[in-house]
Amino acid sequence: MVRYNSSLKIFSGNSNPKLASEIAEHLGLKLCDSEVGTFSDGEISVRIGESVRGASVFVIQSTCAPVNNNLMELLIMIDAFKRASAAEINAVIPYYGYARQDRKAKARDPITAKLVADLITAAGAHRVVTMDLHAPQIQGYFNIPVDHLLGGPILAKYFLDKELGNDVVVVSPDHGSVTRARYFAEKLNAPLAIIDKRRPKANVAEIMNIIGDVRGKKAILVDDLIDTAGTLVQGAEALLDSGATEVYACATHGVLSGPAIERLKESPIKELVITDTIPLPEEKKIDKIKVRSVAPLFAEAIWRIHEGMSVSKLFV
Repeated sequence: MVRYNSSLKIFSGNSNPKLASEIAEHLGLKLCDSEVGTFSDGEISVRIGESVRGASVFVIQSTCAPVNNNLMELLIMIDAFKRASAAEINAVIPYYGYARQDRKAKARDPITAKLVADLITAAGAHRVVTMDLHAPQIQGYFNIPVDHLLGGPILAKYFLDKELGNDVVVVSPDHGSVTRARYFAEKLNAPLAIIDKRRPKANVAEIMNIIGDVRGKKAILVDDLIDTAGTLVQGAEALLDSGATEVYACATHGVLSGPAIERLKESPIKELVITDTIPLPEEKKIDKIKVRSVAPLFAEAIWRIHEGMSVSKLFV
C-alpha cells in the first residue's frame, strides 16, 4: 500500500513506536518529526518538529502500561496539534486503557472509561480510532466519531491457516464475551461453548460450569484482552477436565501484567495468539505466544478516513 498525501501526517507517542512505524510504512509514509520526553521533575515534554497547519493528523498511541504516562502523552500531543492549527486531529488508540472501568459495579465506583473519553475530547481530538473496546458501548461515551476496528478476523485467520481440523469448539471465557466468541465461531464454522464463572473481586475468578459440548474437541478460548492470565488458565484447566483434548487461546490485547507469563508457561495452553496493539517486551516473549500485526488494518482504516471512504466495508 504505497500512498502519499502531503496533508496526511502520522505521529507517534512512546507507547508503541514500532506499530506506528509499520502503519506509516503501509501508507508509504514516514513518521513525522516529534519528540516526547520528560522534564527533570517528571512532567511530560512534547516537541512537534514540523508544521501541521491545515493537515490531517493521526497520532498513534496505545494507553497501555505505563497507562497514566501514555495517556498524558496523548493528551498533550493532541493539545499541541490543536494549538498548531491542525485541520483534523485523529487519536489512534489501538488499546484503550481504563476500558474495564466502564460502569458503576458497586456504590461510589467511578466510571473512568467515560472520564478518559471526556479528557481526549476536551484536549481537542476530532475522532478516535480504536480496536476491540472491552465494552463496545464505550463508543457512546464520546461526542466525536469513533471508528471501532475488530481484531477477530486477524486472529481467526491464524487458526484457519493452522487447519486444526473439524473437532474445534470456540469458547467464551464468560457471558460478557459471548458476542465476540460467536462471531469467531462463525468465522471458523465451529460450535460455541461458554464458561460460566463468577468474579468475587478484581483479577480473581472462580469457574462454575461449562455450557456446551467440549469433549473430544480442540478448544479455542476467545477474549478481548489477557491481563494476569488467571481466568484464562483456570478456563483452560476446566476445559481439559471436561474432556477437551487441547486448548488454544487468543485475545486482541496482550496486557500480560503481574504473574501472567509464569502462569502461561506452566499452563496447559498450547498457544496464545495476540496482536501487537500493545508491544510485547523481550522478557515476555515465550514460545507459546504468537503475535499478529494490526498495522495493515489500521493503515487501511486511516487511509479510508482521510479519503472520506467507508471504514465499515473493512468488515463486510
